[in-house]
This record gives sequence, C-alpha cells and structure tokens, in this order.
Amino acid sequence: MDGNVQTYKGRLVAKGFRQIHGIDYDETFSPVAMFKSIRILLAVAAFHDYEIWQMDVKTAFLNGKLEEDVYMTQPEGFVTPENAGKVCKLQRSIYGLKQASRSWNLRFNKAIQEFGFIRNEDEPCVYKKFSGSIVSFLILYVDDILIIGNDVPTLQSIKTWLSSCFSMKDLGEAAYILGVKIYRDRSRRLLGLSQSTYIDKVLKRFSMEESKRGFLPMRHGISLSKEMCPSSPQERERMSQIPYASAIGSIMYAMICTRPDLSYALSMTSRYQANPGEGEEELRIKGYTDVSFQTNKNNSRSQSGFVFCLNEASEATKEIVWIKKFISELGVVPSISDAVGLYCDNNGAIAEAKEPRSHHGSKHTFKCFYLIR
Repeated sequence: MDGNVQTYKGRLVAKGFRQIHGIDYDETFSPVAMFKSIRILLAVAAFHDYEIWQMDVKTAFLNGKLEEDVYMTQPEGFVTPENAGKVCKLQRSIYGLKQASRSWNLRFNKAIQEFGFIRNEDEPCVYKKFSGSIVSFLILYVDDILIIGNDVPTLQSIKTWLSSCFSMKDLGEAAYILGVKIYRDRSRRLLGLSQSTYIDKVLKRFSMEESKRGFLPMRHGISLSKEMCPSSPQERERMSQIPYASAIGSIMYAMICTRPDLSYALSMTSRYQANPGEGEEELRIKGYTDVSFQTNKNNSRSQSGFVFCLNEASEATKEIVWIKKFISELGVVPSISDAVGLYCDNNGAIAEAKEPRSHHGSKHTFKCFYLIR
C-alpha cells in the first residue's frame, strides 16, 4: 500500500511459449472486471453504507482444471534419478500455461454459482446474490476479490465458503486493490480512491520525481504537431533512448482508474508514440491524485452537461446504454432510467441524428445516427 514490498514469491512456471495451438491448448481468453464496474459498485456501497471486504486467492492458477493433455519436463533440481528420462503429465493448471488464466476463471465461476451467486450479463466477473433484504456482491479480478454487502453474517459465510474451496487470504476491510488505495469515512458516506503511491512510482521510474506540481495536466495553449517530431537520423536515435511509449502506458492506467482529467493530455501526446520529439509536452500528473464518491440520501441525483460532436455523442450513448443496463442488473439503484441520460446541446449533431443527410464521405457515420436515436 505504501510502496514497500511485503512478500517475495517464487513459483514454478511452465514454458508456455512451447505450447502448440490445437494440441495442448485451445481457447485462452479470460475476463476480468473492468475498473469502471468496480467504481460503480464502490459508489453503490458508499451510498448504501455497505460493507466492503477483500480476499486474495493464494496461487489461484493452480486451481484450474485442464481439458487438454499437457506434459512438462521435470523441474531442475527435482528430477527423480530412476525416472530421469520421463516427463510430468499435469493434473492441474500451472503458472506459465497459455490457458492457465482461463482454467482458473472457469473453475471459480462454476464454484461461485454453486453457492447461489448470479453472474452479471454485461460484466462476467461481477456476481450478485439476493436473499430477501440481504444483498451481496462479489467482484473478481484474476485472484483479487471484493465482497460487498449489507449483512455481516452473510458476508462472513461467503468468506468461510470460499476458504473451504480454495486457499484464501482474508484481508479484512478493503484498503488497497490493483494499485489503488481505498479510504472511507462512513459517517459522511464518503469513499475515496487514491493512486498517489503508483503515481510517485511512475515519476521515479522516469526520473521526474522532482517535476513541478500542477493542477492542469497540460499548459493552456499548447499545440503539438508533426513538425515537432525528429526529422534527422541523429534526432531519431537520441529519442529512441527515451521510453516515451512506456511512460504513456503507465500514465494511462492512472487515467483509467482515478485520473480522468488526464484523458485529453494523453490523447494528444499518444499520437506521437511512433516518432516522439523533444518538443512534446510533459504531462503533469502531480497534483490531484484522488477521486472520491460522496452521496447524500436526501439528494442522490446529479446532472452534468457536455457538448458533443456526432461521433463523441455516439460513443457517449454506447457508454450510457451499458451503464444503465449494468446498474439495472445490480437491482439496488431505483429509477436508473431517470438518473442517467445524454444531454446534447450541439444543434448540428441533434439535427443530423434526427434526419441524417447523405453527403460525400458520410457512410461511416450512419451507425452513429442509429446509436444516438
């Protein structure tokens, strides 16, 4: 949580890069909970004052059951002398296999549904369980688990049951997950998320820990262009030593989790990853490092207005449709249709959405018209 290493781990890992598709593995996809789903459920928990507990699955991938025949050479230092020429046939999944994550997810999904949880249609790693007025939610992100609910004995029974199925670590009340610190003031119905430790780590990694603190990720009036990109072989060679793309990716994780204010700056700077120049603006990620959810029982609705062009309105519409469906399936937020909506005051976009006009190069926009309508 504070950036210090708590535990060192050593694992036996299979050489998955030697697997052959169709012989010792087939499908490999495994879902994880989207962070926006985690934020929504944390906001729901803050509003209803639910308990938020955390558990961790020890060596999760070792719980998966293999559907294929997979063989592995004996580990160095553990070769049986009388069977030195033989290999091991894996009875369970192991770290390093291409299907290890998928095998674990299928095993957990089957087990959690046996306990009465229902899988969310739009978010396969979010589960819910209702029993009268008792509400329980479970979020799975690979081997990290958040348990949210309004009844302590029920949540305790969930933890007991999980511990009977898998080797678990009980982490108590959720305080730190996926590099994000959770702090809470239940008396004020306030829940906050902070990535200050992660951001400090990123700054140190790219030797920017002494950079100035600011409130805007980019200075006003900055305009980036291809003219700023290297044009000579010497300049390209010098810039190739700078981990520009890696820095963009590291900051992008903070943007997705707790720093939406970085979106515009990242969208501008990420355009030049193939050929970045020294003139590209430094992102200021120091400053606000938290995002919080504060709810009020007497005033639970809030509306925000945005100006959209046609494509942006289309993307916003898709996001709103997903959010409304996801929250509706949770079953704990009343009148969600009235609480979430698209408010667009761009007259051009509204007019085109109502009556699309055909003109040169507009074929790709018909799907935008359809989504908005």
